Parts: sequence; structure tokens; C-alpha cells
Amino acid sequence: MRTGIATVCLSGTLQEKMAACAKAGFDGIEIFEQDLVTSAMSPEEVRRRAADLGLSLDLYQPFRDFDGVEDALLAANLRRARAKFTLMDRLGIDTILVCSNVATATRSEDDVLTEQLAQLANAAGEHGVRVAYEALAWGKYVNDYEHAHRLVEAVDHPNLGTCLDSFHILSRDWDTAPIEELDAEKIFFVQVADAPKLSMDVLSLSRHYRVFPGEGQFNLAKFMGHLARTGYQGPVSLEIFNDIFRQSDVTRTAVDAMRSLVWLQEEGAVWLAAEGETQRRPLQLATLPRVPEPTGFNFAEVKTASTAAVEMLLGQLGFASQGRHRTKDVQLWTMGQARVIINEAAPEGSEPAIAALGFDVENPLLASSRAQQLLAPVVPRKSQADEEVFQGIAAPDSTEIFLCQGTLDGTAAWTHEFGPAPSGGRSHGQEAVIDHVNLAQPWQHFDEAVLFYTSALALEPQPFAEVPSPTGLVRSQVMDTSDRGVRLVLNLAPLIQQGDGEHKTFQEHIAFAVDDLVATARAAKKRGLEFLKIPANYYEDLAARFDLEPGFLGRLRDLNLLYDRDADGEFLHFYTATVGTVFFEMVERRGNYDGYGAPNAPVRHAVQYDVRHSAI
Repeated sequence: MRTGIATVCLSGTLQEKMAACAKAGFDGIEIFEQDLVTSAMSPEEVRRRAADLGLSLDLYQPFRDFDGVEDALLAANLRRARAKFTLMDRLGIDTILVCSNVATATRSEDDVLTEQLAQLANAAGEHGVRVAYEALAWGKYVNDYEHAHRLVEAVDHPNLGTCLDSFHILSRDWDTAPIEELDAEKIFFVQVADAPKLSMDVLSLSRHYRVFPGEGQFNLAKFMGHLARTGYQGPVSLEIFNDIFRQSDVTRTAVDAMRSLVWLQEEGAVWLAAEGETQRRPLQLATLPRVPEPTGFNFAEVKTASTAAVEMLLGQLGFASQGRHRTKDVQLWTMGQARVIINEAAPEGSEPAIAALGFDVENPLLASSRAQQLLAPVVPRKSQADEEVFQGIAAPDSTEIFLCQGTLDGTAAWTHEFGPAPSGGRSHGQEAVIDHVNLAQPWQHFDEAVLFYTSALALEPQPFAEVPSPTGLVRSQVMDTSDRGVRLVLNLAPLIQQGDGEHKTFQEHIAFAVDDLVATARAAKKRGLEFLKIPANYYEDLAARFDLEPGFLGRLRDLNLLYDRDADGEFLHFYTATVGTVFFEMVERRGNYDGYGAPNAPVRHAVQYDVRHSAI
């Protein structure tokens, strides 16, 4: 499949955008008119620059408000079109995108639209240009791709075809099955975009909230499957209008965009396979090594220049030190199958932060190969001959992701590299596992992170939630496996402003699950753990919401435990104080409770806010 991207998707100058697209591996680009108009490069220089970079120039766009107009305006529109055709000859582009009229149309009759499009096709033919006519979802008289295609067929001119854009089709919930009935020779261009399902008008959704495939909620796999069945052979190009993407690093965004097209091809191929088809079509959809989802967390790593505070918290929770690594500046702390590495190789003055996560996978080499083909950067890791070799990749927020060989009993072979254990290596707490990890995401890379974990690690995004905090709404996106063996929570949160005006990243945490949280909390309290102190008002509200036994409610209050309940079970949890940007959570799941205590999240945010500001 030939890949493309519109320059409007990216930040920077036209020259910077072209360089980023070439670096990311795109075959070609669409030149967005404003990018050319504002560029210091001449059309001839753009053409030469594209050739030097190995990029084809596939489309010039957009040409707006041509059809359905009165005669005087039609003449002006044809003059404007001929000027663009001449410009395209200088650029070396042979296809122009013409959008259905949204503003100046006064004639809705199909015979009028057909006659005017025929005049445009004749003018295009004189210049060797192809016109790809696109039905905008908010077009005044033409807003349906099937309608646009009927007009093209009625004109029956070799220089007039259609452009299919997944956004304009799926945002209106148009059926994609009829795409298969279209004449592939008349599909001149295909654009794809994803989007979240939001309650707003389609134009606003289009202009601000489009995202790359895999980062929204459209069924693009089905769209691609129907497209492949037509026999279409041209480019599949991204056209994304997104305020965040146009403020973000151009190279990173281009890589994210390319990753989305790799993912989209695979999803389309999977859809076709589910329909009982093998790929014997002109539009070949590339596939990647298929890997099962992770079976669990292998470890979590906290990096800091000063380890004392993290060591104290882990010890108070009941973790035991397993000693230091024999060749690296790291420690291992365990509680049952929950493993935390403290990495001391941090710059001087660095506060504790989550630096890496290990996931148990069936085949680390195969999983790493897949991730690299999805353009995930490789994390180098030095190992001695007798040490475990981890396959590492970097997530969009720079968290290092290590793909580890999973075992049936949850053990980890690499733990023998640590020792001796100062306390005999036996934890003071119960058996525990890592229940979930909560990572803060930079605002400009949140959508990128969702696609990364979906495509590279086979995690499934759940419907996102928004949680109020004293600094604004926190968008929370759960990514998990089907059996909930891995639960990863991505938070897009407001920045925290310290007293000196410096902005710090939002706090994040590691949660551990135990069988008896009350016993764990009591033991931790005896060891001097500083709990996040929950206000008395919370427990009064808890008593009003749930008919709890008074003694149980008293134990919750005395130990600063939080509680939630739904139709499937109960959830108990508590939080530690924060060190650096990290805190820990202990949880107990009763019955089939599957959530995260979402009603309690505003309480945590408020208390942590108070603690931060009282310390200033």
C-alpha cells in the first residue's frame, strides 16, 4: 500500500514537514495550499526538494466551493481552477482535491452539478490534471460519497473521479459496504482519519479533533476491507486536522502518523481474514508478526538519585530488599510476585519517577520485532554474558518498556542476579502482585500513547473518563488485557505549578493488589507508614452512600482506607505519601469488582493538592 500524509497534519514550515515525512518513511504527501502559499520555496523548489527526499507529490488541496453556483460565479471559479492547474504543473502534481460546495451553492439539481463538474473536468483535461471530487460531510447539497460518485459517473470524463475520505463517511455513520460497488478506476484518491465520538457538530469535530487511525473510535478496519475489495491501487493518505498535532514536534508526529498507517493496514487485513478472504488484491495490506497480549507485569522501575525515601516506603508497605544487582546500580524489592526495581543511575538531584515497566510476553524477540516495525525506538541495555537479555522499547512519554519472558508461575529468572538480601529476602507483607500502573502523559503525546500501547502491546483501550481535580479535569484512559492481567492507566492531567513557578509533571503511581488490605494497612501503620490522610467528610459521605457496618466503617476511617462498591463486588484501597512524582497504592478486589475506585479519585487529587501546597 502506498502511504501518504497531508502537510496540514503537521507543525512547522513546508520544508520541515517534508523532511519529517521522508524520515518517517512516507511514500508521498499532499500539499495543503496554505503551506505552499506561506512557504519561501518556489513551486519548482518544492518539486526538487520532494524528489531529493524520495517523496512523491500526490495531491494538491483543497479547491473549495466550485459546484452548484450561478453562471457568473462559475466563470470565476473556472478561471481560479485554471490558475491552480498551471501551478500544479510547476509542482509536478497531477491530482487536485475539489470539495463539495459548503458556502456559495444555490443550485441543488443534479443535472446542474453534473454540467458544471463536466466543465471543470474539460478544463482539467486540457492541463493533464485529474480532479478528485469529495463529498464533505457538511456539504450544502452534496454530503454523501455515493451521491458524489453518481455525479462523477454521470459526467463520465476520464479526468474526473472521487476522493473517499473516511472522516466524511464515518462521522455521518454512512454505511461503508457500498464502497465495494464503486468503480475503482473512478476512485482517484483515498484519505483516512479517525476521531473520538463526541457530542458536537461534524464541522467542529473535523476541524479540531481528528486523530490518526487507532487513536479514535471509527471502524476503520471495515472501511479498509471494503476499499481493498474495490481493486483500488492508489495512495492511502492521512488528512488530520488536530490542534495538538499542529503544535507538537513535527518529526514525532510524522512517526506517530506512519505508525497509524502500519496499524491500519494490519487491521484491514485482519478484517478481511475474518470475512474468510486471503489478500489477492491490488491494494496489498501489510501485516506484522502477531503476538498475544502480555500475561502480566514483570516489574516496575523507579529511578532516583536518592533512594532512601523510596526504600523506606517499600519497607513500610511490607516489601523486602533482595539486594543489589551484581553489575548495575539498581536494587530489587519484592512482595510476593510484585517486583520493584530502584534505579540509582539518575542525574544528581533527580527525584523519584517511574522510569520503566516490564511486561511478561510469550515471545520477547517476536514482540520486540513487531514494536520496532511500528517505529518504536529501541532502548539499549548492556548485559553480561550470564545475565538476562531484555528486549526494550521506548514509549511516547519516554517510559522504557521491557518485554520479558513470561512464566506459568509468575517467577522471574533474572532475580538471581541480585543479592545478597540484607533481611534474608522475605517480605513482611502478604503475597502481592502489581495490579495496575498509572502513568502521566504529556498533553501533546496522549493520543500517540494510546496507539502505541494498542499496536505494540495489544492492550485494549477502554472508554475514557474525566475526573475533577483542584487543577482541572484529568482525562483517564484505561488500557488493559482481556483477562485484566495487565491494567495500565494513562492520565492526561493539568500541569502542577510549584511555588517558584516551575511546572512539574503530574504525579503517577504503582498499585499492588493483596488479599487482605486491612491487615496490610495495620502492619504498615505499625512500621510507621505515612498514609495519605483522608478527610472525615469523606467517611460521612461514604456512610450516606453505602449501608456499611459501623465497625467496618470505623476501621476504614482509622486506617485512611477508601472504599467503593458496585454490582460485581467491592474495592478497598489506600495511598502512600508522594516522593518526587511517585506514590504507591495498595488495593484489595472483592468479588468481581473491575474498576479503580473512580468515585474516590477526586478525594485523592484534592488531598494531594493540599499536601503539595502546604509544603510550599
